[in-house]
Amino acid sequence: MPKQTLAILPDTFVIHSLPVDADIPHQVLNSSLYFIGKTHEELSIVIPESIHIESEDSDTDWKVMEVLGPLELSMVGIMAQIGNVLADAKISIFIVSTFETDFFLVKSKDLQRAADALEQDGYKVIR
Repeated sequence: MPKQTLAILPDTFVIHSLPVDADIPHQVLNSSLYFIGKTHEELSIVIPESIHIESEDSDTDWKVMEVLGPLELSMVGIMAQIGNVLADAKISIFIVSTFETDFFLVKSKDLQRAADALEQDGYKVIR
């Protein structure tokens, strides 16, 4: 089976941490791309850096590599295989998944090394 193709998205993203009971700011929901995760302890929101919200903490300067899909939910090991390539290259990742695909976030300073490592392992990266 051929390896996946990843596309580097143009925007730079920020990961926000908000109180678990916080309302989701309206500008988040108006964004063309965002990710929201909620646990019993926190609310995490990933949005383009061009969108400003108040949060308890944030981590900036993330680039997104989208695994082009759609991927079937029954497919096994895609995140693990890509994650292993990036781990071997000593690149930290933040992963977000949807019904049809996965998104790997890497720091902007690591994007070139991440793309190079993936290409060396047989993945196609659209830059």
